[in-house]
Amino acid sequence: MSIQQILSRPAAVLALSFLLPGTLACASAATGKTRHHTRHLSQSASAAPVILTAHPGTKLDEDARKLNADDLQDAAKHHDQPVVLVGSAPLSSGKNDEALFVQLQSARLCGSAGCTTSVYLKHNDTWNTVLDSVNGDISVLPTRHKGMHDLLVGPNDRWIWNGREYQDTLSAPPMPK
Repeated sequence: MSIQQILSRPAAVLALSFLLPGTLACASAATGKTRHHTRHLSQSASAAPVILTAHPGTKLDEDARKLNADDLQDAAKHHDQPVVLVGSAPLSSGKNDEALFVQLQSARLCGSAGCTTSVYLKHNDTWNTVLDSVNGDISVLPTRHKGMHDLLVGPNDRWIWNGREYQDTLSAPPMPK
C-alpha cells in the first residue's frame, strides 16, 4: 500500500495528527535546537492552559528579563542566549491579580525534565515569586483556595494558594531508613 493510499483514509490522517507533534518534538531534541511546543495535555477539561510565547520588547518581556537577570547573566557568561517565554493569566477575580509566567529556554538551562517555569504576582508595583521553578505545562483551574485559582502543573500536580504563595499538594515520599 502506498503512502497516498494510506493518507486517503480518514483514520490514518487522524492517527498521524496525534503522532506528528510528538515526532516534531523528538526531531527538535535530536538536532539540539531549542523550540517551544505548546501542549495542552491537562486531565481537567475546565483547566485554562497558560500559553508561553516570546514577546520581545514588551513590558512583560522586560519584567521577565529583570526578574531573571541572574540566570540570563550566567547564561551570557557561557555564551548561551536563552529564549524568554512569557505568559499571563488572572489568578483571582481581583483586577490586580494578573500573574506573570516566565520560562527561559536553552540547552544550558533546561534539563531532562524540560525547562522550568516560575510564576510571579504583582503587589504594589513589585513582582513577588509565588511559584518557583516547576516543570510541566501550567493550567489555571476553576477551583480556588483563599481567593486564588489553583494551578495544575503537568497532568496531575495541583498547587494551591496558601495566602502568600502556591503550595504543592503532592506529598513527598517518606525518606528511606
